[in-house]
Formats: sequence, C-alpha cells, structure tokens
Amino acid sequence: MVRRGLCMLVGTRRAVKVRIIACQAWTFMKPAATGAGVLSSKQTMASFQTITARLRSSVALSEPTKHLEFEVMGTSRFGFVPGQWLSLKHDKPDGEEITRAYSIASSPDGNRFALCLNRVPDGYMSNYLCDLEEGAEISGQGPFGDFILRPPLRDTIFIATGTGIAPFRSMLTWLLADSSRHEGKEFWLVFGSRQEKDIYYHREFTHLAMEHPNFHYLPTLSRGGADWAGARGYVQEHVPGVVGTRMDMRAYICGLDKMVGANRALLKSVGWDRKSILYEKYD
Repeated sequence: MVRRGLCMLVGTRRAVKVRIIACQAWTFMKPAATGAGVLSSKQTMASFQTITARLRSSVALSEPTKHLEFEVMGTSRFGFVPGQWLSLKHDKPDGEEITRAYSIASSPDGNRFALCLNRVPDGYMSNYLCDLEEGAEISGQGPFGDFILRPPLRDTIFIATGTGIAPFRSMLTWLLADSSRHEGKEFWLVFGSRQEKDIYYHREFTHLAMEHPNFHYLPTLSRGGADWAGARGYVQEHVPGVVGTRMDMRAYICGLDKMVGANRALLKSVGWDRKSILYEKYD
C-alpha cells in the first residue's frame, strides 16, 4: 500500500483507491493534482482517457511470464509517467467484463507501451493477454498511479521481486536515457528471483550497468544453481550493504507483500524517514 491515498496491486492487480495525477507530460516535478481528495477507482477511471491498443509483439521471458509490446491506436503519442499503470478490460464469452490493472514496463516512447505479466492459473485476463496474437486489439483506461519518481532526485535504491520489476524498468530506462534526468545521482537495483531463468530483463540491466557507472545492478537468487556466480539470498539481505548508515537516500520497493514489509521494516529500523520509502505491493 502506498501512502497518500494510493493502494494498488501490481501485475494482476486491482486499484482500490487512487489519487488523480496529471500524467500527460513529465518534467521531473511533482505532478499536479487534477482533482481534490481521494476518489474511488470507478470515479477516477471515468475521468481518464479510454484507449485501444494493438499488440505489436509478445515475447516469453520465462515459462509463465510474457513481455508484451503495444501501440495505442489513433494517436502518435501516449503520455504517461514512468511507474504508472493501465487498466485493461475484455469481455468474457458470457458477456462479463473483466478489468485488470498492469504496471507499464517501458519508458514513454511515442504511442507505445509494454507490459510484463505472469500467466495466473485460472486467471482469465492474464491467460487472455498471454495468448493474445500479434495484431489483436484490447481496450483500457489510464494511465493511473503515483508510484513515480519524486523530486528532488536523490541517490536511490530500487528493490524488486518477480514482475515487480515492471515499474522500475520504466523508471530506470527513462532516467538513464538522458544525463540531464539522472543528474549524476547513484542508483542501485536489487532484483530478487528464485532461479536464474526468472531474472527478467537480465541482459538489459547488465548492459545498462556497463554503460552507466552510476547504475549498480544486483540480481540475487533464493534458489540459485551451482553455476550461479552472483548474489544469493533474499533482497532484504543485500539492502544493508547498499545503504549502510546513509539516511539521505530514497527507496522504491515493488513486489510481494511479505517482501515489501520486510524491507520497509528494515529501513525504518535503521532510522529512515517513512517519507523516503515508496512502495507498491501485490499478492
């Protein structure tokens, strides 16, 4: 649960409450609210644009996980802030409308966006999207959410597990694409997976770390095989080695509820201000 009225689930998640954020452009300033107070998800979605998106490509990241790239129809530019999410909908054969929310896993790029999602057993929407053929279209609304980079920019640790990597891929690729955005600040990505095959976007993050000395990539495996030469254990075991005694950094955490709670508790136990810890969680 994110503070300031935001409570959402990532991956196959549902928005409970959201604060409206102006998200058609990004200037590394705190987005201005377009409405007062906290609205229900239905009220908020009614005030945002409806989109139709066409699937450009579908790539398997692992057996249950897909990377999907879409283009929004009828426009040359689809604006969103890195870290936000979309609500997608589809009608089942019996006419029931299914709506699910997914974090955007790409930085702004014309009229395109990407998703990273797991195929959930008995989950209608996740299976529908994972089976979607290139050229097929789907409708939705958004973008939504305020799990975004907050000014002023600080040295930052990003902590993720599983498909919780999606908003961080969006944020980091945007930040590192232009030196005026990252301002030479230091960024750490601590990304936890079970096995090496579950490290989504591994080559991409490795390449970013090679290209940008201020970006430090630390994948860690809880069930790594004998050939794995990288870090082992849970993400919270490696956070102290990054933050040390510093309390001037900012942390973004995304993943399962238990992991998010463990890292929040860890950072607060060493004196971090809770305002410096932003998070989204899902189960």
